[in-house]
Amino acid sequence: MRDVPIIPMGEGPEGVDAAGPLRARPWQSVRSLSSTAGGLSRLGDGMEAFLATAGFDRAPWLAVVFACGIITWFVLPLPWHWIAAMGGGLGAMLGAWALWPPGSAADDARANLRLAVTVCGLVFAFGVATVWARSAIVGAESIARPAVMLIEGRVLAREDQPAEGRLRLTLAMREQETGAARKVRVNVPLEALGNNGVLPGLAEGAVVRLRARLMPPAPPMLPGSYDFARAAWFQGLAATGTMVGRLTLVTPAPDRAGIASLQRALAEHVKAQVPGSPGAIAAAFASGDRGGIAPGDEAAMRDSGLTHLLSISGLHVSAVIAAAYFVALRLLALWPALALRVRLPVVAAGVGAVVGIAYTLLTGAEVPTVRSCVAALLVLGALALGREALSLRMVAVAAGFVLLLWPESAIGPSFQMSFAAVLAIIALANSAPVQAFLAPREEPWWQRTVRRVVMLFATGVVIELALMPIVLFHFHRAGLYGAFANVVAIPLVTFIAMPLIALGLVADLVGAGTPFWWLAERALALLLGIAHLTASQAGAVRLMPQISGFAVALFAGGGLWLALWRGRVRLAGLVPVAAASSLVVLTPIPDVLVSGDGQQVGITIPGPDGAPRLLSLRDSRSAYTRDNLMELAGVAAEPLPLDQWPGARCSDAFCTLTLERGGRAWVLLLGRNRDRVEERALASACARADIVVADRYLPRSCRPRWIKADRRHLERSGGLAIDLADQRITTVAARQGQHGWWREPEERVGKAPAHSQGPASAGQGGG
Repeated sequence: MRDVPIIPMGEGPEGVDAAGPLRARPWQSVRSLSSTAGGLSRLGDGMEAFLATAGFDRAPWLAVVFACGIITWFVLPLPWHWIAAMGGGLGAMLGAWALWPPGSAADDARANLRLAVTVCGLVFAFGVATVWARSAIVGAESIARPAVMLIEGRVLAREDQPAEGRLRLTLAMREQETGAARKVRVNVPLEALGNNGVLPGLAEGAVVRLRARLMPPAPPMLPGSYDFARAAWFQGLAATGTMVGRLTLVTPAPDRAGIASLQRALAEHVKAQVPGSPGAIAAAFASGDRGGIAPGDEAAMRDSGLTHLLSISGLHVSAVIAAAYFVALRLLALWPALALRVRLPVVAAGVGAVVGIAYTLLTGAEVPTVRSCVAALLVLGALALGREALSLRMVAVAAGFVLLLWPESAIGPSFQMSFAAVLAIIALANSAPVQAFLAPREEPWWQRTVRRVVMLFATGVVIELALMPIVLFHFHRAGLYGAFANVVAIPLVTFIAMPLIALGLVADLVGAGTPFWWLAERALALLLGIAHLTASQAGAVRLMPQISGFAVALFAGGGLWLALWRGRVRLAGLVPVAAASSLVVLTPIPDVLVSGDGQQVGITIPGPDGAPRLLSLRDSRSAYTRDNLMELAGVAAEPLPLDQWPGARCSDAFCTLTLERGGRAWVLLLGRNRDRVEERALASACARADIVVADRYLPRSCRPRWIKADRRHLERSGGLAIDLADQRITTVAARQGQHGWWREPEERVGKAPAHSQGPASAGQGGG
């Protein structure tokens, strides 16, 4: 056997002869350490070079970072988490200055990287602080428990909803017991007002007296469903409810013409000219009042992907401002003395700005409208200065303005959808292939028309793809044929319906508006026909269970990367988009859905055709409850009553059902009412069940093998989504943390009754 030579460390350039039988370990190699440092240095060089060449494309990312700070506050549950997040942003800034201090050798080599880390860290921390401060300033603590009380308050807002037979009053009042100021919203049935639902003087500023059944704003019914408690917190609402009895007008509204009264008068005038849902849509375009649209027509608009036309946002504001701009420009050009002395585009931009601001105020000044108005004003400013009109920096400025005033809108579908659509349009229009496709050329008029129609359709498809993740996350449903419907509907609204409504209003000043209103009615009836035709097609609506926040974050990150950068580097955004799409496809359907009060339980089972079906414990008359169960289960067919399912056994008090999931049988015991049950029988039934759900307090002797979701448990957890195969439970409470709109059970409903605390005091197990 040959002797193995031992080569001492330190000989040769690497300390070991490369041909020798013994090699140095990686952690013993100087080259390994230097290669790691070199890799980091090359990474830093690449990032520095990328930022240096990006130029002004970096600016829109500040709005993205600001929104990320706001969203982080909503995601993190505890105050010390929020403080840590702000500290992390400030720490990143200080770390960048410590790592690459000014005046050092690394100053020039990392100047752009240091600036990016510094500014992004500050903006992120500012985003967290902004929404935290907003929550502390405007948040309103809800009432402790449901109550019927006599209210005397001043009307802050009135919202007419004739399609639902009611109107909504937002009232400022004081509690009789504590004297605390409260803001509440009360639904008033129209028949309770008498006189065909008309009560003169019932408007903003009036003082009314009524008795109402008030409740705290409701938390999400199920994980992923609408969180009204959070929305009410930022609106300052302490309670909502329904009037009981009649309303007394203590002091009529003052006789002064405000925006609200003008808006209401304009809506009534339009509805008087155009009847039915077409008139309600026309009133929505003219004044922002959507209360008169029939539920069936609104559902058709939603399922066809046309519901965005009912909300005053970018399309409507842009059409109004563009019309005002071009009309002013053409009319002023007829005045030679003015045209020779004044820059007409500047004057026309001013006219368009005034008209846009007036239209925004008249239609309610909601977040999408304000965003659209700000963006349009920036476009007008760019036109007046001779700069590029459509730019991503303009969108970023508008987004930052809205987030600074209403930071809570960052997690709302309205803000996300409106900005996603605008980003998609601008990114597509500024892309090199599209600019080459639309470049002027010598061609017949019909080829140019076909080219623009193709571009319109492509834009609709891109918008649908951009909005689909947002729509699925918030609403769990998306219209699949919206791009086709929008190709016809958007020009119909922009170039026919809205101009006819405007001409009708102007012609009414001299009593000649009837022809225009007749044409507007036909155009809007055609719009509704397109909506119903599209929504009635097979597969028009895609339902999806709650997709994860991680998948949405991947969609958002990839989409923003695709939209905000230029050149081939933007294609890297397709990687997170593809990963998110895979996660969405693999989204599991929950096996059991339990509402927060325990009264509604949905169970998904495979149907005869392979599509999932939904079993419902109770046959609820509430469309809201039924839609929530269907959407979060991803089931399109109507729920089946559990007591009519062959595999279920039901008595007056309970139902039992066995489900095969994950290679084992799961036994469910579900309470149907609060009738008293003998404790020993209940304990025996619980012992044979894996999951027990009831809207009552169950005794401690009820011990199922896995979950006892009785009233005590659900008060703390909120609604449940249960995946049996993975044995995973998702709760509403897990997503709330210590934000102001979520209150602990003791604060929300008080302590449990004494007879429900244990088997000794709950011999019957009743509640």
